[in-house]
Amino acid sequence: MLPNTPDEVEHAFYEALQHGDLERVMACWADEDDVVCVHPGGARLIGHAAVRAVYGQLLADGPLRVHAERVRRLDAGSCSVHSVAERVDLPGNDGGQQAWVVATNVYAKTVQGWRLVAHHASPGRGEEPQEATEGQAALLH
Repeated sequence: MLPNTPDEVEHAFYEALQHGDLERVMACWADEDDVVCVHPGGARLIGHAAVRAVYGQLLADGPLRVHAERVRRLDAGSCSVHSVAERVDLPGNDGGQQAWVVATNVYAKTVQGWRLVAHHASPGRGEEPQEATEGQAALLH
């Protein structure tokens, strides 16, 4: 069943990462030359082929245990922007260590339905990311 909403696409995207399924990951992306993906510390990838190549490399060693949490949504007609805290369960340890990445996922309603058109993630941290209101924002820089 194809996802019908931005939330369903997001769920399918992270589930596909957790299963290491490149085809399912790419089914969540729009098949367009102007999609954009930026991973922490990486180059800006433009186009479906570039995005596919990097996810192929990321999944070559197996599934990614990444979970979207604390989703904040901004819906505007045929576009939906999700700000998420990505919890990354680190492999190879029994202590439950995690890293956190703050990411923005942008979904657009295409002729194929809702699809991911942009993913931008900041460098990860060991602790859960803080959230700040307008008055607190200056304290975090």
